[in-house]
Amino acid sequence: MTESTLILTALAIPLVGALVIALTGASRNVRDSLMVASALLVFLTVLSILPLVLDGEQPSVRLFEILPGLPLAFAIEPLGMLFGLIASGLWVITSVYGIGYMRGANEKNQTRFFACFSIAIFAALGVAFAENMFTLFIFYEVLSLSTYPLVAHKGNEEAKRGARIYLGLLLGTSIGLMLPAMLVTWFMAGTLDFVPGGILQDNVSRSVGAVLLILYMYGIGKAALMPFHRWLPAAMVAPTPVSALLHAVAVVKAGVFTVLKVSIYLFGLEYLQSLWSTDLIMWVAAFTLLAASVVAIQKTNLKARLAYSTISQLSYIVLGAMLASELAFIGGSMNIAMHAFGKITLFFCAGAIYVAAHKSEIPEMDGLGRKMPLTFFAFLLGALSVIGAPPLGGFWSKWYLLLGAVEAHHAIMIAVLLVSTLLNMGYLLPPVIRAFLLKPPQADGHGDHHDDHHTSLRRFGLAEAPLFCLIPLLITATGTVLLFFYASSVQGLIEMIFTQGVNHG
Repeated sequence: MTESTLILTALAIPLVGALVIALTGASRNVRDSLMVASALLVFLTVLSILPLVLDGEQPSVRLFEILPGLPLAFAIEPLGMLFGLIASGLWVITSVYGIGYMRGANEKNQTRFFACFSIAIFAALGVAFAENMFTLFIFYEVLSLSTYPLVAHKGNEEAKRGARIYLGLLLGTSIGLMLPAMLVTWFMAGTLDFVPGGILQDNVSRSVGAVLLILYMYGIGKAALMPFHRWLPAAMVAPTPVSALLHAVAVVKAGVFTVLKVSIYLFGLEYLQSLWSTDLIMWVAAFTLLAASVVAIQKTNLKARLAYSTISQLSYIVLGAMLASELAFIGGSMNIAMHAFGKITLFFCAGAIYVAAHKSEIPEMDGLGRKMPLTFFAFLLGALSVIGAPPLGGFWSKWYLLLGAVEAHHAIMIAVLLVSTLLNMGYLLPPVIRAFLLKPPQADGHGDHHDDHHTSLRRFGLAEAPLFCLIPLLITATGTVLLFFYASSVQGLIEMIFTQGVNHG
């Protein structure tokens, strides 16, 4: 296949997959098998592009021009390659998990659910492969629209309200803030292409650039900077596979990925260092990072706690971009991968606990680790990776962020990163401690919920979730360990951005 064919194939498969899922919904075994097959095919297609990028090439394809110099086009550079691999790779695992969860929880409208899921992955890959800000914006909006039915999946008033908040904030910020910033950029720079070193510093004054930065950073609502963060906890009414999609595979990662792309390819790190609003956004990210952690500690619902954890963790990446140093940018970029594996593991575990034990409140999980040791051990690995403890992958992204803060001479940000680590421990470790060390409550009949199809481990006295839920969370938990030892591969891919000529000051 040619480069252009590979890109278009990777984008086409999830769209075709969504159609096939819709047409085969009457037979759920056929539908689910085809869904997993399409997810695997997408990942293999994206993976086949990786050698080209590692060789220094930038595979690209241009479809058509909306206006002269404003094409719908794709080009895969190292950062987009990283996001594409994460989105497509975790889609395979999430698809398998989704089957186990949706069946185990007896969710309705599964065909619609999986079809929208496929469209969301199509949009995420479009964001990853976009050659310019215009193309990215189109797929960014498709991602918001395609995930709305997923958030509203349960169909009750709470779900509908959460979905309205979700879509309202995401569309409001992107159309009300990011789109005007793009129009000004287009008018003043004459292009929206992603260019190494940025396109603004030679075309826009620092005062205008400072305002543009604020519009872009808050216009990227998926990055969940306060106060435009409420959509994320509101979306927790959705089934757990959707939470995994939102927090690890597609939505929030599309947000912070866009933050990094805008920072490095529209502004450039040297230009960012000269703008007064860079420090402003940095402080906003630091506040969001700490404040969301404090809120997370107070939440007793596990998914709500993980939602505020995600808000905090996203701000690590925004902070890395605003530090405007090469090391911090590498750390922020690495955190896309490290957080993806850690957080998807945590949400997989939360869903497995709900399916197997019908528990969602942390105080209800006392002693549950004795019946679900595999799930809670996986939760521990995911938690330690998000915290940044070795030997888990999250250690390296946090380490480079710290080095970046040192390189940028921001002593207060070093303190923020260290304090936040303690707060991470404060909200992520208690569920595991309670599950393994506290005594379980008196028998309440919850064991009766475990149908024979839920697990093949019951003969060992365990009450784990269905294998289709259990195996994916064990795979992603293992991934958090492997990323510690193979972090240099992720780092090397990101560093190619700078060796290919990005101006980093």
